[in-house]
Amino acid sequence: MQLVTDEMKGFLGNSSMIRKMFEAGIELKRQYGADNVYDFSLGNPDLPPPPEIKAAMTELAAASDQPFAFGYMPNAGDPAVRQALARLVSREQGLPVPAENLVITCGAAGGINALFRAVLTPGDEVICPAPYFVEYGFYAGNFGGKLKPVRTNADFSLDIAAIAAAVTGRTRAVILNSPNNPTGRIYSRAELEAVAAVLRRAREKFGRMIYIVADEPYRFLNFDGAEIPSMLDIYDGAAVIGSFSKSLSLPGERIGYVAVSPKLENAAELVAALTLTNRILGFVNAPVVAQKLIAKCWDCQVDLEVYRRRRNAMAEVLTGAGIEFVMPQGAFYFFPKSPTPDEKVFIAALLKERVLAVPGGGFGLPGHFRLAFCVSERTITASAESFRRAAAAVRK
Repeated sequence: MQLVTDEMKGFLGNSSMIRKMFEAGIELKRQYGADNVYDFSLGNPDLPPPPEIKAAMTELAAASDQPFAFGYMPNAGDPAVRQALARLVSREQGLPVPAENLVITCGAAGGINALFRAVLTPGDEVICPAPYFVEYGFYAGNFGGKLKPVRTNADFSLDIAAIAAAVTGRTRAVILNSPNNPTGRIYSRAELEAVAAVLRRAREKFGRMIYIVADEPYRFLNFDGAEIPSMLDIYDGAAVIGSFSKSLSLPGERIGYVAVSPKLENAAELVAALTLTNRILGFVNAPVVAQKLIAKCWDCQVDLEVYRRRRNAMAEVLTGAGIEFVMPQGAFYFFPKSPTPDEKVFIAALLKERVLAVPGGGFGLPGHFRLAFCVSERTITASAESFRRAAAAVRK
């Protein structure tokens, strides 16, 4: 008797390597102790939320005995939260974004799924640069879409010609994650304007809207002051996906948003569709406690300098092991080149040294591996000898 679909069986058979490594880490920590295991597998920020969050939670607790203190919210979010986020998004994007163009979602993932439910029909294609966040294929596939990865250049910059060649009459969206998971790359204004120009020509040719989905949960993690251009300003068919998982260290609270470009003609129709999909996908509304926290703490963030120090420490460890890498401009990941062509061989060698990393094949680019440096500096620096031994072992 078949309990699940054949498609789901396939998904289960190829379940996320990130989670597999995370679970392997639990066992290693049980055997050797947490201090003797160097776990770079999961992008789970370890910094505590800013102190403003604790103060806001104390206020919420004091008011929790009031009727409807945690009752249903409008599907698009509390109007006060939408107003607060409109100020934040307008500042970040460099143009006025009205509250009416924002829908509060269950994290960035909930936002992408709500958007894809609103705009994808079966057979539609979603282009994304590779390497890419491993869940994008599932998000598109949930609604009959197909992810179409396009390789980036060696430095992880966008290959504009390859993107243009990938666009067809079935293209419905291009998803751009900047700062990028897993590479830390920040796409330049020239790159983004070139993509926008490609899509404008394609829209004219095929007679259908092609969206740019700007996935920006790591926007605040910008280590060298690079410009993070406004996709809402560059392209009228853009929607920005944001979240507070990283900036406020609230990943488990599942709070994010979709911001639709004010330059989009009849943007209200898309926002209305997002409001509906936010409900019918079962989210109903983003978590009420998280919304109330954001209303008070939208202008706060964790200390960027902590992550900058960790990035620099991780670069020293990799350099000491003779491992090639492109220095990440943002986010909290490295995506180095494996010392051996089959990166899974190196992942196994690292595992023997009690280091957990994730193979690049799951991100659409074999021959590399991902390290999440949202761990303590002690963990990073203490892992140096393990990296050296693992690299030496595979080079033999």
